[in-house]
Amino acid sequence: MALATDFIASKHGFTDRLSALATDLVERLRKARAFSRAYNELAALPDAQLRDMGLNRSMIRRIAYQAAYEN
Repeated sequence: MALATDFIASKHGFTDRLSALATDLVERLRKARAFSRAYNELAALPDAQLRDMGLNRSMIRRIAYQAAYEN
């Protein structure tokens, strides 16, 4: 069984790993942009509007993080 596993694992070459790396990078950039967008939108709201939503300024970073990374 170990021989079969080693053989299958060795079929993944440099291009497969490079492709996986590029895919991971694109996903990280997408999430970083989503975080930045959510953070900036919430930070631009006046305090009264944040209060109406049940938020305060100290919660903005956490909420933006959850929106981008925990969906």
